[in-house]
Amino acid sequence: MSSSTVPISGDDREGRLLEIRREAQQHGHVQAAGVRAEGAPFPRASPENGYYGMPLLQRPAWTWQVPLYFFVGGASGAAAVIGAMADWVGHDQKIARRARAVALCGSIASSGLLISDLGRPERFLNMLRVFKPQSPMSMGAWILAAFGSSSGLAVLAPAIHKRLHWRTLGALGAVGKVSSALFGLPFSNYTGVLFAATAVPAWHDNADTLPFHFGMSALNSGTSVLELLGSDRSRALNFLGILATLMETCEGYHIEVNKKPTSEPLRHGASGRLTRIGGVLSGPLPLALRLASAVSGSRRARRWAAGLSLAGSLLTRYAWLSAGRASAADSRVPLEIGNKAKKEPTEGRLEGAA
Repeated sequence: MSSSTVPISGDDREGRLLEIRREAQQHGHVQAAGVRAEGAPFPRASPENGYYGMPLLQRPAWTWQVPLYFFVGGASGAAAVIGAMADWVGHDQKIARRARAVALCGSIASSGLLISDLGRPERFLNMLRVFKPQSPMSMGAWILAAFGSSSGLAVLAPAIHKRLHWRTLGALGAVGKVSSALFGLPFSNYTGVLFAATAVPAWHDNADTLPFHFGMSALNSGTSVLELLGSDRSRALNFLGILATLMETCEGYHIEVNKKPTSEPLRHGASGRLTRIGGVLSGPLPLALRLASAVSGSRRARRWAAGLSLAGSLLTRYAWLSAGRASAADSRVPLEIGNKAKKEPTEGRLEGAA
């Protein structure tokens, strides 16, 4: 819609409005250009001031607990899946027990962080009153509840069964192990879907890669936690770590070569620096250390890789939140005014955006 200023009388405005409604009803859209009446109270949008002197989008109001919740939840969810595979495929009970313990502790910590962000415990319970498959936030609350319950069952039921020898507890423990792995998989990466389902440009424009990115970061974290807890001799875990860090390296390259205006906060400013630091710590550096460890068998290199991966994965969550806030505060992107906003006249671009 054009933003030209043309004086229009009351009768003309009513007649033009009827024409627009009739055309929209018949064709489903209106092709003719609109006008901005002289003296109209509607403000002019600009890339500097946004709309009414305010950004077009609200900045994400999430507190520091939310990225930490994403990190802890991702690591614990991935650990549950790793533990199930170690139990069923690798027949490694040590890794399986450690992974189930990590899953239980992570689910408890995740619940505490989410409740801390919400402010009161009853708010989390209120989220469970509604089941909305189309809402990532609603599904995330249900997945957390199911994952935490399953992880507790997988750890506590076998422990009690050893003392009391009740068959029912043994069966419940088996059900808990299976369900913990099933719910741990979506719990490890649903936060990427939660980011992508918003109107924040930096998140929404990366909707195709964010769930996979967060899933690989969770796999990297879950593997690293188990290695730091004593499973640093496992070749299978090192292979998973190599796979995760390789994917993290590819994601970092994707962010660097993506020159869309929506991805500017991931490359520039404080959020860009945080993104790069997190990407290096969770991608190329641990990847090189893991490859060196695979050749030399160095446990020290494995532990360094695990520590760097955890630090990088945590910083990555905070980097995406920081980039989202910077993206929402930038009025150029919603107005479809790219990097050429300072070079080209604003008027013509605003007409196309309107």
